[in-house]
Amino acid sequence: MRVHRLLSVVVASLLLPAGALAQDHGIKIAAGDFGLGIGDVRRLDGLRLNFRDRDLELVRGINATIWTPYEDAEGVVKGLALGLPLTGAGEIHGLALALGVGANRDFSGIGLAPIGIGAGGTLRGIAIGGVGAGTGGDAEGLLVGGVGVGAGGNVKGIVIGGVGAGAGGNVEGLVLGGVGGGAGGNVTGIAIGGIGVGAGGDVRGLMLGGVGVGAGGDLVGIAFGGIGVGAGRELRGLGIGGVGVGAPKITGVVLSGIAAGAEDMHGFVLAPAYFKIEEGGSLRGMSVSAVNRIRGTQRGLTIGIVNIAEELHGLQLGVLNIARNKKSFSVLPIANYSK
Repeated sequence: MRVHRLLSVVVASLLLPAGALAQDHGIKIAAGDFGLGIGDVRRLDGLRLNFRDRDLELVRGINATIWTPYEDAEGVVKGLALGLPLTGAGEIHGLALALGVGANRDFSGIGLAPIGIGAGGTLRGIAIGGVGAGTGGDAEGLLVGGVGVGAGGNVKGIVIGGVGAGAGGNVEGLVLGGVGGGAGGNVTGIAIGGIGVGAGGDVRGLMLGGVGVGAGGDLVGIAFGGIGVGAGRELRGLGIGGVGVGAPKITGVVLSGIAAGAEDMHGFVLAPAYFKIEEGGSLRGMSVSAVNRIRGTQRGLTIGIVNIAEELHGLQLGVLNIARNKKSFSVLPIANYSK
């Protein structure tokens, strides 16, 4: 028995570096840090196998686990993070394959997970989750989730969610949500939602919403909403709404199925039922609607059944035309004109 114990100590001392027995909770068969690790080995260049990580510091190679790490785990995996079925680390840089993948801080590389993949910090590269993919920080690259995709910060790239996709900050690129897509900040690029898309800030590019499209700030580009399109400040470009289109200021073209409105409109409006300029506003351009109600100044042309302008400097064509600023012939059929 004494001989066997002595041989075990000798073998261990040859295979393991000094202090490894005290530091590692596992078996490390390596020359320096290069070799094989079984258990919670702290540092390894090679193949490391463990049930669940707690003390991991750095793996360069393959880190294969059965379960996700403990919450306070801060180790780094550079290479392949393999989950049988789950895996994770403080940071993962490389390739991650598992049913579920998680990084407490940053993830960069390619991650494929039938259940989901996420990072607490920045996510760069390609992340595809069967249910979801997301990050608490910024995302750069491609994120795809069968149900949802999201980033707490900014997104540069493409985010696609079967139900929803979005970012708490700005988006530069493409946002595609089966139900909805959007950003808490600005959107620059393309945003498409089966029901709706929106941004808390400005939008520059193309927005398509099955029901509605909206921007809390300016909307510059092309916007199509099955029911409506709106902007908190200015709509500049082309706005198409199945029911209505509106913004405080519109510069460009508006095509609405029923109604449209603005405080100031510069361009062309087609709204079969009703178009309105708010009190003190102005129309510069042309509007075609059954009722054109200009509660400010009209400079241009209105065509409709009823045309009303508080101050007309242009032409009204319709069944009934009213220009309140004219001292005579303020109400006329067919046409009304004033310089």
